[in-house]
Amino acid sequence: MAFHNALKGQIDPFIVMDVMRAANERAAAGGDVLHLEVGQPSGQAPARVLEAARAALSSHGLGYTDALGLPSLRERISGHYRQTYGVTVEPERIAVTTGSSGAFVLAFLAAFPKGARVAVAAPGYPAYRNILTALGIECVPVQVGEQSRWQLTVPILEAVPGRLDGVVVASPSNPTGSMLSAAELAELAAWCETHQVRLVSDEIYHGITYEGAAASAAGIAPHALIVNSFSKYYAMTGWRLGWMVVPADLAREVECLQQNLFISPPTLSQLAAEAVFDCIDELDARVATYRVNRDILREELPKAGFTRLAPSDGAFYLYADVAELTNDSPEFCKRMLAETGVAVTPGTDFDPFHGSRTLRFSFAGATADIALAAKRLKSWRR
Repeated sequence: MAFHNALKGQIDPFIVMDVMRAANERAAAGGDVLHLEVGQPSGQAPARVLEAARAALSSHGLGYTDALGLPSLRERISGHYRQTYGVTVEPERIAVTTGSSGAFVLAFLAAFPKGARVAVAAPGYPAYRNILTALGIECVPVQVGEQSRWQLTVPILEAVPGRLDGVVVASPSNPTGSMLSAAELAELAAWCETHQVRLVSDEIYHGITYEGAAASAAGIAPHALIVNSFSKYYAMTGWRLGWMVVPADLAREVECLQQNLFISPPTLSQLAAEAVFDCIDELDARVATYRVNRDILREELPKAGFTRLAPSDGAFYLYADVAELTNDSPEFCKRMLAETGVAVTPGTDFDPFHGSRTLRFSFAGATADIALAAKRLKSWRR
């Protein structure tokens, strides 16, 4: 008997997870691995977060919370927008979510009907297009490159054939680390407003910047959906907690979707996350480490033949054009792991056009590991 498979062949794997599995299998077999494949801060969550979690475990029932999250946590997030960006975001417009992944599911379902067309940058985060496809929304990958600093721009969007119902932007971006200036983001937001195109602003790498602070769509794009996460800057990856700033016209839809799809975000994670806003010094020290790691790779990777690197103004990635070395980045990464123990992600995860000749290096790990990886790659390429 043959059963129907509604999405057979339509959803690509999230290749970085496959690479991580291969790296873990190598480690389990006794091989050493240097993890430059996954975008995950090393070490534990901040100390006050751990303390808050322990206290919650001993004193809290950990039942369901409000569908949109603990009111006290939403207040803390609202205060974050006042303090960081100087804008007012009412707690009623904040939805706490099961990671940013849950936020994207809610955002796309609330904003776009089946058959809508949503533009995303290529290279870009692969889950955008995979989630959109799974929801019956047409993902429109739009090629970007060095001329636009790997970001969507108004002229690029105006050249896309056919109508657009939505645009996803990310600043800082994964995988290139490129950023939109405040003026560029405002121009995109104004274009979306004029053309009744829903803007989704991925801001999960805010706080991890090296050439100036990132601009938020909050305060400049009243109809935008803004997604953030506790996983990256706040170093709470496995706690699976994020949030979304919801425009007034979608607030009830998002709440109803959350009630039915997720009931509520993880309670323990929410109680712990309230403390993370008191850990800014500790978190900024991590960003200083990422800067050191980035600078090591920017200095050493060209000596290993990786000479064409995106700017990495934020996030914790270097994106490399390796067309002179390979036109099969997945196989190149397999060889690299087998022969050096260095795990990196092939560009096919991020770019359906030219990913076969690009790689992404994550430098979120320990500085000693980053330096050792660079040393091994230089020896490997000689």
